[in-house]
Amino acid sequence: MLPVCLPHLPDCHLFPVEVGLVSEHFSQAPQKLSFYSWYGSTRLFHFRVPPDTVLLRWLLHVSQGGPSCTDEEITVHFRYGAPPVINPLGTSFPDNTLNHASFHIRALLSTLMLDNTSVNISHPAPGDWFLVAHLPPSSQKIQVKGFVPTCAYIFQPDMLVMRVVEVSTLEPEVPLPQTLLSYPSYLKIFVPEYTQELRLELQGCVSSVSPGCPVRLTVGATTLPRNFQRVLTCTGLAPSCHLLLSSPPWGRWLQVTFESLAEPHVTVGFTAKAVFTVCRPWSVTIHHLIQNNPNQTYDTSAIQLSQSAVHRDLGRSSRVDSGPFCLLNYPVLREDTDVVSVHFQPLNGAFVLVHSRMPSVMQLRLDTGMDSGGSFIIVLRTNKTEVTNGTLVAACVNAASPFLSFNTSLNCTTAFFQGYPMFLRASSHMANLIMPFPETDNWYLSLQLVCPESPEDCEQAVVRVETILYLVPCLNDCGPYGQCLLLRRYGYVYAGCSCKAGWRGWSCTDNSTAQTVAQQRAAALLLTLSNLMFLAPIAISLHRSFLVEASVYFYTMFFSTVLLVLGTLVIAMSLQMDRRGIWNLMGPCVFAFVIMASMWIYRCGHRGQCYPTSWQRWVFYLLPGISMASVGIAMYTSMMTSDNYYYTHSIWHILLAGSAAFLLPPREEKAGSWACLQKFPCHYQICRNDRDELYTVT
Repeated sequence: MLPVCLPHLPDCHLFPVEVGLVSEHFSQAPQKLSFYSWYGSTRLFHFRVPPDTVLLRWLLHVSQGGPSCTDEEITVHFRYGAPPVINPLGTSFPDNTLNHASFHIRALLSTLMLDNTSVNISHPAPGDWFLVAHLPPSSQKIQVKGFVPTCAYIFQPDMLVMRVVEVSTLEPEVPLPQTLLSYPSYLKIFVPEYTQELRLELQGCVSSVSPGCPVRLTVGATTLPRNFQRVLTCTGLAPSCHLLLSSPPWGRWLQVTFESLAEPHVTVGFTAKAVFTVCRPWSVTIHHLIQNNPNQTYDTSAIQLSQSAVHRDLGRSSRVDSGPFCLLNYPVLREDTDVVSVHFQPLNGAFVLVHSRMPSVMQLRLDTGMDSGGSFIIVLRTNKTEVTNGTLVAACVNAASPFLSFNTSLNCTTAFFQGYPMFLRASSHMANLIMPFPETDNWYLSLQLVCPESPEDCEQAVVRVETILYLVPCLNDCGPYGQCLLLRRYGYVYAGCSCKAGWRGWSCTDNSTAQTVAQQRAAALLLTLSNLMFLAPIAISLHRSFLVEASVYFYTMFFSTVLLVLGTLVIAMSLQMDRRGIWNLMGPCVFAFVIMASMWIYRCGHRGQCYPTSWQRWVFYLLPGISMASVGIAMYTSMMTSDNYYYTHSIWHILLAGSAAFLLPPREEKAGSWACLQKFPCHYQICRNDRDELYTVT
């Protein structure tokens, strides 16, 4: 291994390089991190790892901007094939939901800024890799921008890869001589579809200085958060060893690496050989439905009869020398219905015939690169009369290749993937599985009838299983207490649930902190009825002949009561763009203060004395009003959180209306109570006729 410096990196990181390897560098634009509250508050990065990559290094760059940055902890999650499924708040998931702990690292801001933290992955799987970064869970405190100093935490990952240029191809049944010295030997082999087993053999292994076969064989690629890479160490005295892989990934290249475990400058020679065991599939729909009558549209009964014929023909074919069948293949129709929305259905209807001779397999294509941003739901159902005591319908959901070994095990394990089991039995006639953010791959659903106690009971039994398979952005559209939102990072679209009323969780199903119906009603009533406090300043304004002020208070009370900001003024538009901006609050206040201060100075100069002249006005009106306004502003700027918003904002309404009532000036000396002497711009004047107490318009 030769250490080299990559010149395009500012700090010239050392990256090991071998003969026949090339390095490549990928980066994305930095993003500002946020405190975690839901999945939309994370920052997603999407990379593609090229084929034949033997070493991957993530370089994590963090910077800060602002005068008051604290040493916060930054969390970065990694996953292959789909965005990471994370749970920083420790909430519960819906029943039957897959939830594997994500691979992540945590580090303080100061640590990440001192030295660029790196994450190394050997033999990474080619394809989509996702990173998600966020700050600690949010305190839910509502802050007015500008009053509290803020800090910007900027995160940017770089991806460096080492890719093999010279890769030998291992052909099936063709021995390939290999010689190891100091560097590993990289091979690849293509696994055809319908491969049951792959046997990798090392034959004639000899060392130049000692007996035995000091060779380490690594097969497959590294994936996160779960890694199923297979490693075989040949350290015995025998000149040969082998590795048996059951149900390897179909239709793709498989990486094979040979490394010498001998001392430096010791030569190890051997011959590599690959042997496949391939079976033949029986295609149900294509073979029978088309053969019987290609011009007929089949109903449900015709499909069931054709499937029964398939079952009989399959039994006869298994007894002749026509070759073994390993599975029943049910072709599947993929129907794209919307963004991140797909429906799967067998071409012969919704039912699949399941028996004990071999598994029935459905291929579910989630390999477009745009299917990993939703939730994949699998529902299996059968009639109560078809599954009896002692019989069991076992199902496995696997990626890359199906599970075919139901006769020996029910663990759903293939060569490089741990599948997800599902069971239908006499006591449970329905099973469902929820898979958030499924990996980009070809998925397989395999089913087989199993009789653990008496296998002879399953020989002639056939069970019809209804399959409901679909991909949606969010499970149940996030329920009644959540909103399903589509998120986008460049061209990649994914979904997340934004919860309300104290509900939490991946699908807004965690009610540990949820508000009761009574609490929700009380919160709504507080936010609306607290605006009735504006009736006091409205009445005082009318009593003192301040018609314009009374209209302003009435509009404020009305539109705040229906929680709706209405108008075309600049202030209203700015509130909609940034409801907590400092100038949305301070702008009108400063403008009003300038007007009041100007008029106060003008009238003091005009009257020759300063207003107010009496101490009673200060003690009973101005000081209480100023105190209520100060408390209200302090509460608005520093005490509001998402949890207490309903109560603090209602108190804010009360304090605001109360301060307005206290701070209103007295009526003019010449004006009587409730006398409206306001002149309108259209030059009409409402006057009072004291003689007959009628109002006329002149």
